[in-house]
Amino acid sequence: MTTTSDPTALDIVDGVDLSGKTCVITGASSGLGRESARALARTGAHVILAARNAEALADTEAWVRAEVGDARLSQVHLDLTSLSSVASAAEQISELTPAVHVLMNNAGVMFTPFGRTVEGFEIQFGTNHLGHFELTRLLFPALVAADGARVVNLSSEGHRISDIDFEDPNWESREYDKFAAYGASKTANVLHAVELDRRLRDSSVRAFAVHPGIVATSLARHMTNDDFAALNASTASRNPERPATDFRKQFTTPEYGAATQVWAAVSDELDGRGALYLSDCKVAQAAPYAVNESRALALWGLSEHLCTIRAQ
Repeated sequence: MTTTSDPTALDIVDGVDLSGKTCVITGASSGLGRESARALARTGAHVILAARNAEALADTEAWVRAEVGDARLSQVHLDLTSLSSVASAAEQISELTPAVHVLMNNAGVMFTPFGRTVEGFEIQFGTNHLGHFELTRLLFPALVAADGARVVNLSSEGHRISDIDFEDPNWESREYDKFAAYGASKTANVLHAVELDRRLRDSSVRAFAVHPGIVATSLARHMTNDDFAALNASTASRNPERPATDFRKQFTTPEYGAATQVWAAVSDELDGRGALYLSDCKVAQAAPYAVNESRALALWGLSEHLCTIRAQ
């Protein structure tokens, strides 16, 4: 639940000037991505809006232009459930700009029924992690060219639900659990930031993972009351040391929810830092398994392998 003292995304960018810089936002067609686009456009940055729904993307561009009269915006089609679409999007982005100063890996799905991506990945792991992993990898040259870039991965406190099963990340030999699958994908977002930061920090690319809060967006469209009850119980049983949470009472709005990811993108408090988990516009503590460097390295290797063999 937000309070009047909590900042909005627009509050975060007050006085920030990113003129001459480029920001890429995935999932920019709604919710946190849309709100982040408005905030970053307010800084004077060139904002590249990436999403798979062309109509919703056009609506976002029109809305941002109405809110920010001098906004510099471009659109790129991106379907994270298809590695060929990811490759095409990366190519389009590289044609639009030689350097990417902020890559906000914002898009995602949550608690979906069982499904698979085009390449056969479990839908939540494939969309939330592998699609973004491959997009980020393909944009390495543009990130390095920025000479000071940030990658912001949208994770969540949902990472505490589950670690990654490295033996069966795509649920090929287990009964599907949509909560555990989501938790694993959010753990992957944190681990990805940890290893990405280690690999690229010497090239002035820093990476962060963000918990935006529990935000009232279309992300929860698959949730029923029974699902909320099951999620509350599951979280309590897996984290007995933490206070019980009723997720239905914790919702905030995108204006407030986007604040932390925008803070991660622009705050000078984070200069020279990386591999951090952020919440409420400050550094927070992730589950130990989500920031374990050896597990981060293992996930990187697994992700490279999966994206390479499935893309062939």
